[in-house]
Amino acid sequence: MKLLPPRRSLRSRGEGKSQRVIGDQPAGPDRGLRIKPGEAIRVWAAGHLNKSREVTRSGPYRFVAHPLYLGSSLIGAGLAIGSGNLLVALIVAGYLAITLTAAIRSEEAFLRRIFADEYDEYRHTGIVDTHRRFSLARAIANREHRAVLGLALALLLMAWKATYNRAF
Repeated sequence: MKLLPPRRSLRSRGEGKSQRVIGDQPAGPDRGLRIKPGEAIRVWAAGHLNKSREVTRSGPYRFVAHPLYLGSSLIGAGLAIGSGNLLVALIVAGYLAITLTAAIRSEEAFLRRIFADEYDEYRHTGIVDTHRRFSLARAIANREHRAVLGLALALLLMAWKATYNRAF
């Protein structure tokens, strides 16, 4: 990711206004929209997860052991890119690396303690459940709606900042 200094825009609207750019694209709230796949993965995972009651093997858990963390990483990357600020991107990357690594270690220790061989079998054999369907009620029970609301607020903040500061 190459962060360039402000440059003059020659577009029909806003001629002469400076814009912060990453690579060859202006930074702004539209660049933050790259977070949608991350939240989609989180909602999909939450709609299959029965926390602390079983080793979930359906939905995105068929492909990835920690889809909620994968989704969070994609969201963080999208917000970092959308900020158009190298320092913000480095802070987000550091935060995600530290917190998600710790969370994964803690979660795996918990799952091995509670489910022992069943969890190890899931991780090593790849046996999956293709019968369980996504449940919105399950996603809500897992409080994923809170993450969606928080994400919406972050996007609104980015849009407000871009509108009133004309760039990040």
